[in-house]
This record gives sequence, structure tokens and C-alpha cells, in this order.
Amino acid sequence: MTDKDLILVRGGGDIATGSIQKLWHAGYPVLVLESDQPSAIRRYVALSEAVYEGEWKVEDMTGIRVDTLAAAKMAIDSGKIPVMADPSLQILKEIRPFALVDAILAKRNLGTTRGMAGITIALGPGFLAGIDVDAVVETMRGHDLGRLILSGGALPDTGVPGLIDGYGKERVVHAPASGIFESVRRIGDAVQKGETIARIGEVPVPAGIGGIIRGMIRDGYRTTEGMKIADIDSRLSQRANCYTISDKARCIGGSVLEAVIMLKNRKLI
Repeated sequence: MTDKDLILVRGGGDIATGSIQKLWHAGYPVLVLESDQPSAIRRYVALSEAVYEGEWKVEDMTGIRVDTLAAAKMAIDSGKIPVMADPSLQILKEIRPFALVDAILAKRNLGTTRGMAGITIALGPGFLAGIDVDAVVETMRGHDLGRLILSGGALPDTGVPGLIDGYGKERVVHAPASGIFESVRRIGDAVQKGETIARIGEVPVPAGIGGIIRGMIRDGYRTTEGMKIADIDSRLSQRANCYTISDKARCIGGSVLEAVIMLKNRKLI
């Protein structure tokens, strides 16, 4: 691996992991940059879990936590995906990567600029292609999901989750209070509407619909009132989906890979 080949991916959540897999399958060395305390909901399919666990496997990839660039290169050479807690991009003091993908999905730009890498790509709203980054990938479910945007931005965040089996906002569970999260049920469990699936302090967290818990924040996480803490899929037959990368993440990942190749050819990097 050389710095000229390296792709930095900001964020290691479930959507980011779909992009990481596509890039890794295509032969690009990838270094994932995460926060000190990732808050992924679909964490069983998020390489960000390596920050907590030291090592985390998603499908055919293994993420491993590293703290230095030298350790990242060793991980890449061994066929693993290095994951570093570096939300402020301190690594850019040591390298200029071939490409940088902002996959935080914060709905706003947390500091990514075009000058950070030869190619810059961002997922979702909060970025303008041609100004903040070279390309933006549409992340809203629907006809334009995965569309590459080379001028302008993605559709604005509606605040309403996309429909799965006819359910939108009902399937997403938000924290009813601030405090320490403690699960009562686990990812993959079948639950009924109104059933307590977790507690925040003494406050119970009920399921909004019946189905399978598709994602849930880690035990011990300090929540703030209103933050997303779980996701329920009403399709009881879809338990296996809790442990594999989603259709949405794969679609967006394919677009990220397309953008890297297209921009490389256009820029002759």
C-alpha cells in the first residue's frame, strides 16, 4: 500500500460499511475514521464496532482498531480494514490520501473539504458537489437512491425515515429521556408493539411496532432525549437481514465506487 492508493472513509456505520465493502472488493486499501464513541444502531453490520471490540467482522470483512498509520498499513497488508478513532482528521497531517469519502451521514458537513484528497465524495445532504466535494451520492430512498451528483446537493433531509414494509417513523425508536441506555431485548429478537425493549435509567423504552429488532445502540451509551436508539423491521421472516449489509447500503456503495473510478479517469490521477 502507498499513500497514493489509500482511501479514507469518514464514518463506519452500516451505510458507510456498504461503501467500504465495495471499495475493498475492488482492491482499494481503505482506512476508516470514526468517533471515540460510535453510535451505530445497525451495529452488527457496522465496522465502527471495532472501536469498542478491537476487532469486528461484517460479512467477508474484518475491521481492526488501530491507533497509528503504521498499524493501519500493517492491517491493510494482512487483508483487514483498519478502523481509527480520529474524528478531527489528524491523520491528514501524515498523509494525503488518493480519495476521501465522507460517510458520516450527519446531514451536514463536519469539516470535509475538496483539498483533503485527490478525490472527495460525500453521502447525503449537507454538501455541494463542485464546492465542498467533487461528488455527492443521493441517500434518500426512492427513485434517485444512489444517484451521482456532480453539481449541487442531495435532497434535503425530511426527518421521516424511509418506508420498509409500509412503516416509516413508526419503526424507528427514539430515546424518551437522556441517560444511560440498557437493553432488555437484543438485535434479532422478535418483539410486540408496546413491549419494553430497553430502559434509559428508570424510563422504559417501548417498541413502536411489532417485528424484529434490526438495530439497537450499545449498552452503556449515554443517550440524549430524542436520539435514535433502535430500529424495528415488521417483517418477522427477515431476521437474517440483521446480520448482513442492507440493500440501501449496497446501492450507495456501488455509487461510491463508480464515483471513485469516474473521477479518477476524469482527473487522470
